[in-house]
Amino acid sequence: MKTFIFLVLLGIHDAAAVTHSLKYFYTGSSGIPNFPEFVNLGVLDGQQMDYYDSNIKKVIPKQDWMAKSEGPEYWETQTQASIGSEQTFKGNIKTLSDRFNQTGGVHLYQKMYGCEWDDETGEVKGYTQYGYDGEDFVAFDLKTQTWIAPTPEAVITKNKWDNNKAWIAQNKQYLTEICPEWVKKYVNYGRSSLMRKELPSVSLLQKSPSSPVSCHATGFYPDRALMLWRKDGEDLHEDVDQGETLPNHDGSFQMSVDLKLSSVKPEDWRRYDCVFQLSGVKEEIITKLDKAVIRSNETSTPLIPIIIAAVVILVAIIGGVGFFLYRKKSAKRPPSPVNNPEVMEELNPKA
Repeated sequence: MKTFIFLVLLGIHDAAAVTHSLKYFYTGSSGIPNFPEFVNLGVLDGQQMDYYDSNIKKVIPKQDWMAKSEGPEYWETQTQASIGSEQTFKGNIKTLSDRFNQTGGVHLYQKMYGCEWDDETGEVKGYTQYGYDGEDFVAFDLKTQTWIAPTPEAVITKNKWDNNKAWIAQNKQYLTEICPEWVKKYVNYGRSSLMRKELPSVSLLQKSPSSPVSCHATGFYPDRALMLWRKDGEDLHEDVDQGETLPNHDGSFQMSVDLKLSSVKPEDWRRYDCVFQLSGVKEEIITKLDKAVIRSNETSTPLIPIIIAAVVILVAIIGGVGFFLYRKKSAKRPPSPVNNPEVMEELNPKA
């Protein structure tokens, strides 16, 4: 899957400048046994706030601070909105499978939208993307205020949505004004949890004596972290493979960086250090390249956390999806830019 697997790598930030993000994900699916046909969820600063699927038919909080901050009316409103969104996604999967001349099989229709807000500079970035079967389908360009269609099959949808000027204006307002205000509100809800700093445990792992040495950190929060190898205090860029930042099942994160040993002389091992830096924490965690502390398959490599994280990512890719938002004035969520009568119908131009 290309960009639409929704994995975002965040660089390290200064302690005084924190970028907060609010993202919503939707996934409609067909042909996947024992998996909900529709799932949606909201994510704030990497923490899942809530969840809905077509089996439970209910939006539930996934953080204590969300459960305590909103009452029964809020959750009922979101449940009804999600039920409506579920029906729309089912219809759009049928429309797209016809458009791509497909019959049967497994199909996924996804959406991701949201915004990022820098609490120091006030800078705002917004994005809205749709995907089909793991590929980009159509995306909103906030600068040009037009829709981008990377495939011929998406041009029909692009032309229809580009002609809806009122909805384009609504998208812009949502992404640049409404969404950032809700970021601030949700951050205030979960401030004690979101602002915490948790340092990881760091291990050196190696599959075999000829394999790269992986410096693996797990259990850190937030995900704004940097991990690298140094030789004699100088950052290394060659013979180094940077891994992705992955979520753990407990809400913390893990990451790794591999060092290829082909160019490392045995007598030079002690000149190499693995360095972990967490945003807002001055102290670095430094681990010397030392054979005595490397865990390998021949010893007791802790693979369970890695496997768990892989499963979490797989579920996020298949089921990662956003939250359909309600536009009524009584609703406490920000209105979704997709909540438009034309867009809520199927994607055919006649719809």
